[in-house]
Amino acid sequence: MSLGHACVDVYQGAVAALVPFFVAERAYSYAAASGIVLAASLLSSVAQPLFGVLTDRWAMPWLLPLSALAAGVGVAACGVGGSYALTLAAVAVSGVGVAAYHPEAARAARAVSGGRHTAMGWFALGGNVGFALAPLLVSAAVAGGGLRATPLLVVPGLAGAVLCAAAVRSAGVRAPGGEAVRKAGADDWGAFLRLSGAVVCRSIVFVGLSAFVALYVRERTGGGAGAGTAALCVLYAGGAVGTLAGSRLAGRYGRLAVVRRSYLVTVVAVAGVVFVPGPALYGFVALASAGLYVPFSLHVTLGQDCLPGRVGTASGVTLGLTVSVGGVAAPAVGALADATSLRTGLLPLVVPPVVAWLLVRGLREPAPAVRTLERT
Repeated sequence: MSLGHACVDVYQGAVAALVPFFVAERAYSYAAASGIVLAASLLSSVAQPLFGVLTDRWAMPWLLPLSALAAGVGVAACGVGGSYALTLAAVAVSGVGVAAYHPEAARAARAVSGGRHTAMGWFALGGNVGFALAPLLVSAAVAGGGLRATPLLVVPGLAGAVLCAAAVRSAGVRAPGGEAVRKAGADDWGAFLRLSGAVVCRSIVFVGLSAFVALYVRERTGGGAGAGTAALCVLYAGGAVGTLAGSRLAGRYGRLAVVRRSYLVTVVAVAGVVFVPGPALYGFVALASAGLYVPFSLHVTLGQDCLPGRVGTASGVTLGLTVSVGGVAAPAVGALADATSLRTGLLPLVVPPVVAWLLVRGLREPAPAVRTLERT
């Protein structure tokens, strides 16, 4: 499950990693380039809760390999045609694939892990590894052959489809009817909505940095494409450490305490990215990565425990919105950057983590819902 997650989330990171190539090769403005990020994110953010509702009602394990393949085909096709509309359509197909994957995958991972924080941390780690590898894979495929080489990027999708099919066969999960559920309490929609608002704030910061940090670091340090790719790798690679650290810290201090402190770290980190010059930027990009990724898997398990009777829905919102709905705000960042400067465009990203901290400040730790796996 974790390896399949890595293959799928390559395509969430790949869209942002392709932005500098669209700007350089097709002379897109910041706003036009961020529109590509929006196309990948919009359908994903809207569709994931819908897929979550569906997975709460019917067993759809077949959706995992199919969605991995769709995510890969969409990104592979985005550089082939020169039309902006076709590019938007291709990345939208990839976004739908990503949307279809996450609710069912998170529900299945929850079942096979027994809801343990550390096990869910490993599942989330797979997605973060995929994010971290995306800039390297995009650079390897596109740097030499240009955007016409994007069909090479279908390979992780093919591997993901095979891995997901193998995981489904191995686990033999029947969901949702194959899970025995003992609810620790009723669904707490108030707490879930506040948590979801915090997830949206986290997503705005993450997608905003993902879309523009490569261009920004190149501009601020005077480096070339390698400097920008390195910054994006730092942003994504921190997720591997942050996600596992978050699950361990949660076991010691509690999930909500760790989530709140992560938001405060993110405020400092984003301010450092905006204001600190030179190579020190990389340190603040790494700190931003930690602040954004430490609560990553904790959002998922908190959401599932807030809605113990609707795990698929909770997963579709928390895991899906975490990395998708921020794309809706990306064009605003791009438009502000076009009108002023890229530095000014990134400055508002300091605000969302403050709002996220306020939203979760008064939340109480939900009691976990215990789920056991029934095999065919």
